[in-house]
Amino acid sequence: MRINRQNLGKRLQALHQRDGAFVIPNPWDAGSAKILASLGFEALATTSSGFAFTLGRSDGYVTRDEVMTHVQALAMVTDLPLSVDLENCFSDDPVEAAETIRLAATMGAVGGSIEDWSGPDSDRIYSIQHAAERVEAAVEMARSLDFPFTLTARAENLFRNRPDLDDTIERLLAYEKAGADVLYAPGLKTVDDVSRVCSAVTKPVNVLASPGLTVADIEAAGGKRISLGGALARTAIDAFLNSAATIKDTGSFGVFSGLVEFGKIKTLLDNDG
Repeated sequence: MRINRQNLGKRLQALHQRDGAFVIPNPWDAGSAKILASLGFEALATTSSGFAFTLGRSDGYVTRDEVMTHVQALAMVTDLPLSVDLENCFSDDPVEAAETIRLAATMGAVGGSIEDWSGPDSDRIYSIQHAAERVEAAVEMARSLDFPFTLTARAENLFRNRPDLDDTIERLLAYEKAGADVLYAPGLKTVDDVSRVCSAVTKPVNVLASPGLTVADIEAAGGKRISLGGALARTAIDAFLNSAATIKDTGSFGVFSGLVEFGKIKTLLDNDG
């Protein structure tokens, strides 16, 4: 499949500019990407945790080269715009982080994120100044591409057990000033929190889906894009784990009753979306 980055980049931009919110689900491999496309979603985003699980690792322990191979694999199987969870862009350094944006773009991505958490080994949140410098470098790289690339800046406080919404908003404002196209604070759990963030900034806000929120709730609070993170991958693992445990513990194969038919899976995979 030939990737028309100009067209895909414009389509992803347009989703952020139209009225209402949209859901951007997160496949973890080529098969799940094709199925999500067949269901009618308009764009896809990768999940760092979901992809790490496929390699037998926990989130944060995948290399940049592995992610780039993953991006290319997903970009080649659907005609949907693809945004990439690039974690901290695999470097503390702004210039090297920006290079990760360029590499993702060469592999077929038309959007990507940069976050202000250093990763699991050092487990620190960058200072606002340093984080904003990294966003600025990433934005500069995105603008240098010959097609529209939607750059998302993530404030990780709430997601990393640092529950300070005021600081999170201050960070998002700094990233907005640095030129980010989309702002994202994973870990917002209430309508009020979503509303506070969306009211404080002028750029589109991505909200991570949470059991206590609905699409209508998020849209009413001002959210534009709703991602699912690793939740779909974890849903699949949950079914796998519970089924395997039941077989081991009971010797019954009743868990296989009512499974989706092979024919339906084939139809979804053969559908070009």
